[in-house]
Amino acid sequence: MDDRTLRTAIAAADGDDPYRALRAIRHARAELTRELDRAEAVAVRRARASGASWQLIALALEVSKQAVHKRYGRG
Repeated sequence: MDDRTLRTAIAAADGDDPYRALRAIRHARAELTRELDRAEAVAVRRARASGASWQLIALALEVSKQAVHKRYGRG
């Protein structure tokens, strides 16, 4: 996400059009979520490649071992 998207969402929240503000915030949240999901997937792959267990990764992400394995495990 570029800074402009976030600044636009924040500025819209202070504007006169609440619908526009909600749409801008929703767009920024969706974009940020996608970027964070991608970054998390990369970090999990790197952790596994360096020998980290599913349990250790789950602890770092504060989820169950089953949840992290279901999301990122293969086969």
